[in-house]
Amino acid sequence: MQCPRITTPRLVLRPWRQADLAPFAALNADPHVMEFFPGCLGAAESDALALRIVEHFAARGFGLWAVEVAGGAPFIGFVGLSVPRYETPFTPCVEIGWRLAASHWGRGYASEAARGALACGFDHLGLAEIVSFTTEANARSRRVMERLGMRRDPADDFDHPLLAADHPLRRHVLYRLSKSAWTKRNRAAMAAPDQRIELVDAPPLQLPGDHA
Repeated sequence: MQCPRITTPRLVLRPWRQADLAPFAALNADPHVMEFFPGCLGAAESDALALRIVEHFAARGFGLWAVEVAGGAPFIGFVGLSVPRYETPFTPCVEIGWRLAASHWGRGYASEAARGALACGFDHLGLAEIVSFTTEANARSRRVMERLGMRRDPADDFDHPLLAADHPLRRHVLYRLSKSAWTKRNRAAMAAPDQRIELVDAPPLQLPGDHA
């Protein structure tokens, strides 16, 4: 299987590797990282999520890339594009999302990696629109969305269908970005020589206990 590999000035968005599973499990077990999710994940749940991410790449040719710091940390989390598996008023759609280890927050990595993913989505995959959403209280992620040029219409706000009616995180805000708005805002930056997108082979991912 091949998938896009994206290089930005400081980061590499690449296919997942077996060695990513342990740091990914640690990230998903961190209450600080998972503050705006229903709960932390156990190791088996985290491994299963990684496998679903790899399967999404195989099915669609894009997904949530593993992110590494060029010449530095080999895995800091994921950033990328996905198709939600549940129905909302705005699906079907392609969503951009991110989840980075807390030790790498505050350095602009989420925004930088997301710009690379948006460039892939709009300029290489030919998407007309990419959305992002989060719970109302997640100010950090909302700031990233706004820095990317995404815009919210309060009329698009929605209740997440996978959360109970009385769940405190159920109400979500939706941000949108069209290809035309992206092109107007980012064309010069995406032409920079330190921004590259290339197809590479993606190694298979084997979960612990899977000896097939």
